[in-house]
Amino acid sequence: MAAVTSASLSKPAPLWQRALPHVLAVLFFVVLACAYFAPIVWEGKSLAQHDISQFQGGAHEAQEYAKATGKEALWNNSMFSGMPAYLISLHFSGDLTPYLQKIMTVGLPPVVANLFLALLCGYVLLVALGVRPLVATVGAVALGFSSYNLAILLAGHNTKSYALAYAPLVLGGLLVTFRRNKWLGAALFTFGLAMNLRANHIQITYYLLLLVAIFGVVELVAAVRAGQLPAFAQRVALLAVGGALALGVSFGRLYTTYEYSKYSNRSPSELKALPAAPGQAAAPSQAQQDRDYAFAYSYGIGESMTLLVPNFYGGSSSMPLGTDSNLAKAGLPTEYLAQMPTYWGDQSYVAGPVYLGVVMGFLFILGLFVVDKRTRYWLLAGTILSLLLAWGKNFETFNNLIFDYLPGYRSFRAVSMGLVIAQLAVPLLGALALSKVLQGGVKSEKLKVPGLPGSTTEETFNSQLLTNKVLYAGAVTTGILILAWVLSFGFDFASPVDASLTKSGFTPQLLGALRADRADLLRNDIWRGLFFVGAALGVLYFHRKGKLGAAPAAAVMVALVLIDLWGADKRYLNADSFQRGTIAESFEPTPADQQILQDKDLSYRVLNTGNPFNEAQTSYFHKSIGGYHGAKLRRYQDLIERQIAQNNQQVLNMLNTRYIVFASQQQGQPAQVQRNPEALGNAWFVSEVKTVQNPDEEMAALDKFTPAITAVVDASKFPEVKPATYDPQGSTIALTNYSPDALTYRCNALRPGFVVFSEVYYAAGWQAFLDGKPVPHVRANFVLRAMPMPAGAHTVEFKFEPKAYTIGNGVSLASSIGLLLVVAGAVVYGVRRKEALATA
Repeated sequence: MAAVTSASLSKPAPLWQRALPHVLAVLFFVVLACAYFAPIVWEGKSLAQHDISQFQGGAHEAQEYAKATGKEALWNNSMFSGMPAYLISLHFSGDLTPYLQKIMTVGLPPVVANLFLALLCGYVLLVALGVRPLVATVGAVALGFSSYNLAILLAGHNTKSYALAYAPLVLGGLLVTFRRNKWLGAALFTFGLAMNLRANHIQITYYLLLLVAIFGVVELVAAVRAGQLPAFAQRVALLAVGGALALGVSFGRLYTTYEYSKYSNRSPSELKALPAAPGQAAAPSQAQQDRDYAFAYSYGIGESMTLLVPNFYGGSSSMPLGTDSNLAKAGLPTEYLAQMPTYWGDQSYVAGPVYLGVVMGFLFILGLFVVDKRTRYWLLAGTILSLLLAWGKNFETFNNLIFDYLPGYRSFRAVSMGLVIAQLAVPLLGALALSKVLQGGVKSEKLKVPGLPGSTTEETFNSQLLTNKVLYAGAVTTGILILAWVLSFGFDFASPVDASLTKSGFTPQLLGALRADRADLLRNDIWRGLFFVGAALGVLYFHRKGKLGAAPAAAVMVALVLIDLWGADKRYLNADSFQRGTIAESFEPTPADQQILQDKDLSYRVLNTGNPFNEAQTSYFHKSIGGYHGAKLRRYQDLIERQIAQNNQQVLNMLNTRYIVFASQQQGQPAQVQRNPEALGNAWFVSEVKTVQNPDEEMAALDKFTPAITAVVDASKFPEVKPATYDPQGSTIALTNYSPDALTYRCNALRPGFVVFSEVYYAAGWQAFLDGKPVPHVRANFVLRAMPMPAGAHTVEFKFEPKAYTIGNGVSLASSIGLLLVVAGAVVYGVRRKEALATA
């Protein structure tokens, strides 16, 4: 027998052997994602995502243009009479991260890729912190299958989903930088932030950075106490460089969005509030309107219990009830049981609760006892802040201050989204707690808390003390659930929608039965939660007693977390959520669409009177007066509210509304199309230029004016324009060439005149040319373009050439190359470092 030497004992395992657990974990995530979305993978179905459907409608013109020409259109004419395409659908050629995302999602189709990526990034976060693969899998499953992740996919918020999926990489890089290796940590932080920003959901990034800021404060305090400020500053500087590089990768997208934000409806209106009508309350101020808009979706304080009990407030806005329900016993016909208003909170609509898993809730509470103080304080503070922000109008004392003074915060809406901070913090602390408990040793344990060089501290846990802490956490979690069960007998389970049910014929008996069903949903979920907590507690207890190994215990915890969350998620995103074919295939032209499409003129607009400003079906086939987007141009939003919504036909005429679609008065009959003979076309000469002195006067002038004759210009914005009259007789102008971001007109002016174009004015990009030479143009009629025209035959061109796009795209390209070098350098450094450690 060969002699066993110390060298042979210390020989590292082969690379394939070390990589095998990670490969198996990735394959497991692929299987999970494909299994959950089996109808997509195996049946060729698609998820019926409302917002993605609307996106396809709004982006169709730009996508078709790109297919036909190979060029990106920077302006989109299919929604709201025109807006920048980079707010809807635009690829920035300088940003190379889409190729990295394709590699990371291993060719999986959309939605399946979203879930897989959330699982993968959660796993990378924990492995980077030194957590063993099986325990890292527990945390990854908790992060990936959090109910909000599935709810936003159901709604079609794919960019939000990607931003959330990449967030763990940012946190992993942050922790590795301060707790393990600053170079590898900074590289992971840079890559994670670049991919998070690439998802282009700034609100998610904003919440993520709040969690990063709290971490910074905690670490700063620790550095001051340890006398390690230089080391702290060095790491902060390294992360700042990485953050700047990540920002640079998405600079094109961010810069154009920032520029647009000054003109969008997320910015204050230039108009004063309308005076109240006699006998009515005064209209709210703009600031109050903005706050009300942002706080419209505020999580109830009591509703926060959904983090542990999914049906605490009835689940989603409508849920199926079985034939054994109280409503069924009260005599409600079976066909009505499929969708009942079980939700009894104050939000106007919820696709599902924010549920983090009761098992992970138990582990989070355990983490408050066993994880190192700096980490637990950071994640607890983040969770508390998350709840406070999500409460919105339900905790105005705090949130009004945040809304008014926290930089950038007032630009966001749906403050309930603040719970994404808890969605990141709770699984992370829970997984770290599980790692502490399962890391080995029965008699005594020294749980080292790595920190800044020279500042490491040590916490010693007696084995029995650690076991007691597991029991304490189980007792606290159980106590919370039992207390919720007891308190539920004092709830009335009344919902704001109950009044409308009564009006529609719901008898008091049926209403009482519905409220009893809401109570049953809550209490049954509490008993469900108690079962899962008991099972998880049992696993950890038997492990601490030496009767269950660490690996089997971790495997059982994976199963418990997965079953817990999978079962809750399937209540809201299940087989009924899928449809045959792709979303694009669902766009079928109606008879009204087909009738309008017979008109082959280059450009005209269509108004669909059925919910026009909240649908993009019309935009798929036509250039629409309406559309579906959360950030319209501010002036166009004002025009909608003050003129279009008031049925001002002259405003529709100036927007070149050639066709108006009316829903049929008879149910089941197709919509009717009416051609508007007064639509003014693409451009026209006016007889008069009328000047006003401010935006309010400009808007008021549209109340009663004839756009074919008069153009209204705000002289405070365009002082070069003076009141004037013209003789347009015999002068003509016609559109001769159309593309989304370039328009050409042939003009024949018998004498000097003034031309109004039925195109939206946007100063940050549109350039006017007369016979090939750049000329200024102005805004008229509150939203349109206009320009003086000299006598003679001319060619007029408008080209959308935003400098922000050109500059931003160049910065993105340079930064993308830098990011690729950082990633490659980190891989080489990491491999060499492992080899050096292995041979040391």
